Amino acid sequence: MDYGSYFLINRGRQYGKTTTLKALEKYLNDEYLVLSLDFQQIETGDFADGPTFSHALSKRIFIELDSIETEAAKTLKNILSDFMSNHPNAGMDDLFICFSSMCKKSANPVVLMIDEVDSASNNQVFIDFLAQLRGYYLNREKTPIFHSVILAGVYDIKNLKLKLRPDFKHQYNSPWNIAADFDIDMNFSVPQIAGMLKEYEADNHTGMEIEEIAEEIYCYTSGYPVLVSSICKQLDERICGSEGFETMQKTWTNEGIKKAVSIILKKSSPLFESLAKQLDVYKGMREIIEDIIYRGRKITFSPEQKSINLGLMFGYLKEENGHVAIANRMFEMCLLNLFMAEESGNDVYARGGSDRIGFIKDGMLNMELVLKKFVEYFTEIYGQMDESFIEKQGRKIFLIYLKPIINGVGNYYIEAHTRDERRTDVIVDYLGEQFIVELKIWHGSEYNERGKRQLVEYLDYYRKDKGYMLSFNFNKNKEVGVRKIKAGNKVIVEAVV
Repeated sequence: MDYGSYFLINRGRQYGKTTTLKALEKYLNDEYLVLSLDFQQIETGDFADGPTFSHALSKRIFIELDSIETEAAKTLKNILSDFMSNHPNAGMDDLFICFSSMCKKSANPVVLMIDEVDSASNNQVFIDFLAQLRGYYLNREKTPIFHSVILAGVYDIKNLKLKLRPDFKHQYNSPWNIAADFDIDMNFSVPQIAGMLKEYEADNHTGMEIEEIAEEIYCYTSGYPVLVSSICKQLDERICGSEGFETMQKTWTNEGIKKAVSIILKKSSPLFESLAKQLDVYKGMREIIEDIIYRGRKITFSPEQKSINLGLMFGYLKEENGHVAIANRMFEMCLLNLFMAEESGNDVYARGGSDRIGFIKDGMLNMELVLKKFVEYFTEIYGQMDESFIEKQGRKIFLIYLKPIINGVGNYYIEAHTRDERRTDVIVDYLGEQFIVELKIWHGSEYNERGKRQLVEYLDYYRKDKGYMLSFNFNKNKEVGVRKIKAGNKVIVEAVV
């Protein structure tokens, strides 16, 4: 800020951009005159043309100056008032001449902050506004103008024309290529989550294992601010005192976090609604996400690739070990739920729903029987399909079959650290019990044995004695069915189709 940078804070929905701006405004008030605007307060009709927009923007700045009780603000308010009275039909050029006069006479450097800039970015008039900012920025050694400008929104400036029209061929021609990089990580780290929990613990004395709970919350959210706060809010306000979580000590546990996640995913929210909307608009981004979730495809990370860039901008994707990954587990669970809902009319989903009654006994899920029935169904319907179909669709078919079986009671997610094009581990949570199910494409006996060893290691990590393996085997001499295998002190139920 001291260097007079112009920059954009672009992050996904509910990422804490507005909170950041408010904190920044408070921090800067002693040295700077901060004009903090929200473009949601400017109506759509105000972007009809340059004079209309100029009048609306002048009015919003006047209101902001009126709220600042300093002599510097009073001076600028008088200048702007005279301008609005004497130039009722002023265009963008005239408005910026007025801005220059205000900045020249201000006792403090003027900082302009605009929140919810996306509210305006589908209007050509706003593009013209950015062009004016750029022109004055480049000439500011001769002509006074804002010391610094901060625009906050989801869309990166270089993608504004993409928002004007999603199929625009030149979406990266930005009128504001003066913007400095904003590289601050706005995600919460594990220590930061732990710090907040320590403050809560000091007031409430829950007896929680703070570091463990912080790690578990991070595992689900990767520190996405609104998801972190949503989990904590559910634990504090809704879950504590409910059946099974009668005390705060029982609530602030890993089981409590799973319950909170389940509640959040069942409710509609602006964040998840926006995710679904963007998948409909940007088909290429959806294809990448489906490839990662269903097929474990390793996609090389390249922010220059259009669909990857969009996923990064919206906060749905991230870079991980040189590859593209889903940003956090809760997004992935939400995406799975969305994709499964879209599949709810197909035969696989219907079959899982009709078979469900036989899998649940005394409230417990019989995962071994689930695999047995799936093998029978898959062999009957898809047994003659070629290898390419099975590699591409096999795991997806199982996830669709499984969804109605656990729907409404349990949840599942794909373990990101074990996922690749050959192997995927699905973690199923059902009424407090966890099932580790490895979905594997057959690539020979040696690879199969290595997969079993990996599953045993994973069972050790989760402190489970029993695991499940579903192998899609293309060997003509394969033995289709379900069998139990002893692997050290573990039992593996292996299903082969």
